Amino acid sequence: MSPSQPASPQPDPIAGSPAAGEDTAPAALTARAPHVPADRLVAEMVPPPRFQGARFDTYIPDAAQPSQAEAVQVLSDFADGIDAGAAAGSAKRRWFAKKPVAPKGPRGVYLDGGYGVGKTHLLASLWHATPAPAERKAFGTFVELTNLVGALGFQQTVRTLGEHKLLCIDEFELDDPGDTVLVSTLLGKLVDAGVALAATSNTLPGKLGEGRFAAADFLREIQGLSAHFRPLRIDGEDYRHRGLPEAPAPYDDETVTRTAYRTPGASLDDFPSLLEHLSKVHPSRYGAMCDGIDAVCLTDVQAVPDQSTALRLVVLADRLYDREVPVLTSGKPFDELFSEEMLRGGYRKKYFRAISRLTALARDAKPLVEGTA
Repeated sequence: MSPSQPASPQPDPIAGSPAAGEDTAPAALTARAPHVPADRLVAEMVPPPRFQGARFDTYIPDAAQPSQAEAVQVLSDFADGIDAGAAAGSAKRRWFAKKPVAPKGPRGVYLDGGYGVGKTHLLASLWHATPAPAERKAFGTFVELTNLVGALGFQQTVRTLGEHKLLCIDEFELDDPGDTVLVSTLLGKLVDAGVALAATSNTLPGKLGEGRFAAADFLREIQGLSAHFRPLRIDGEDYRHRGLPEAPAPYDDETVTRTAYRTPGASLDDFPSLLEHLSKVHPSRYGAMCDGIDAVCLTDVQAVPDQSTALRLVVLADRLYDREVPVLTSGKPFDELFSEEMLRGGYRKKYFRAISRLTALARDAKPLVEGTA
């Protein structure tokens, strides 16, 4: 795709780069600052492209982890029971309905497990398996949900999502007390409206535990909603790297630049400039910023300088992973992005998830280099 917007300054041409006119100049993420209207935020609350094909029967449980196969069965049963629960919720709202039938079992399920055990795959599978049209189901990250409240207002968000049968929240944030209370209150309203809920979450700062997400933290932070959630623990190792070779080492600037020019739909930016640009674009727009990008090429990858920058990079990594966009880099490897202090801190789960996902995307980018050699 030829970008319509002007490219920001790119690395100087180097030996081996294509001559002018030989290939189309790549796009630049640093030239993009899209506006995302509220109606798009609602319409895009569906599983991201990577998980459009996710189904329970495409989830491959680890035979050594029986909790994974159990999770598939429990969630499948939960999907089958949503219709009855929604009907009961509707009856509950009718003043003339004397004895509405209470839904059987919890109206929500919480997937508790470390990164890379397939929680998002299972959450997306639940969305697909729920017997309702797409416009009556919503799927998004915690950040996307808070952005929706900001765009529509609290009451309109309640009215909009209250007509749904299911709301799936991926990566429920437990590290911002204000946003947690806001969303907890929203979920209470949606439960009253008969909406079924499903969520995964991050660990609270300092709650490092076993290196996995903590159901007790989640249930405590959503306050009065605990009774509506059934915690479902999923054990296992990171499937993204299970039995796979190590990700390729970063390439040199020449290789990254040449590949960017010769790969249709690629973007090319130097990493420090991209980090600076992310500070000027709201994280809710990072997904739109990646529209039409088929490969991200970055030169001069360096350690992230501070926590605010690191958290913005985590969001971008999530959006690129959702869209299955390969990432080709020069500079430092991804396991050196975050300092030891960051990896010991309260946001460590996010950073390890970002490393895991970027490493998988780096592996996906290797064929791009081979194709331009």
